[in-house]
Amino acid sequence: MKKFSIAMLSMVLAGSLLLSGCGGNTDTQQNEDSNTDAAATDSTDTADGGVLRMGTNATFPPYEFTDENGEVAGIDAEIAAAVAEKLGMELDITDMAFESLIPALQAGTIDIVLAGMTVDPERADQVNFTDSYATGVQVVIVPENSDIAPVEQEDGSLAVDLTGKTIGVQTGTTGDLYCTDDYGQENVKQFDNGPLAVAALVNGQIDCVVIDQEPAKNYVAANEGLKILDTAYANEDYAAAISKDNTELLEQVNAAMQELKDDGTLQSIIDKYITADGE
Repeated sequence: MKKFSIAMLSMVLAGSLLLSGCGGNTDTQQNEDSNTDAAATDSTDTADGGVLRMGTNATFPPYEFTDENGEVAGIDAEIAAAVAEKLGMELDITDMAFESLIPALQAGTIDIVLAGMTVDPERADQVNFTDSYATGVQVVIVPENSDIAPVEQEDGSLAVDLTGKTIGVQTGTTGDLYCTDDYGQENVKQFDNGPLAVAALVNGQIDCVVIDQEPAKNYVAANEGLKILDTAYANEDYAAAISKDNTELLEQVNAAMQELKDDGTLQSIIDKYITADGE
């Protein structure tokens, strides 16, 4: 899918302004009318036809990844495509750093985020979340010979204690938020994406990685000598994020997702990438 850089957009806008400034009154009025019409179209395209601009971070398989053709693929990409079809819109996906997704949404450069994003109160203060479409589990990846192991709690349940360990996370994820809150910033090492965090673990630079279960499975399968602890670090819900200024789109996406749930499409997309036995 085509992506337009901010620099290119700026050049186009600058050129438009130059042309309108050089023309006579009639040309100026025509340009102003044209720009007004374009602005009106842009303001409605994201909620009624047109292009649905999705932002994601394609280092989170099976929810989003880059396929052999260089296109963003995965659960979220297919769900977004199905939603866009329901809304009569064309889907355009932009791959960016995870921590840039909410700022891009707030700036209006994208319309929706699907990126295995967990619903949490801090994010909910900045964006609106759709109804949840999947559940996630934060897990801990460690070397096979690691001394990190689940610890039994007073109530008999198991938990993971990472006190005194150097923890690798992807910047801006809930794993980052949880671990920084639980163990302090000094014990958390942030990486731009999951593969970089796992590479640091393989190289012995950190003691573990806290990340979502499904991509964790992929990372462990691709790196010999690693394992996932049996006990979950946290459980969470995934949802799409939409600007608080675009409640119309929120309502439309929720309605479309409900239809996809009701007719089985959403579950079939998830089942395509995640089997019933979790493998």
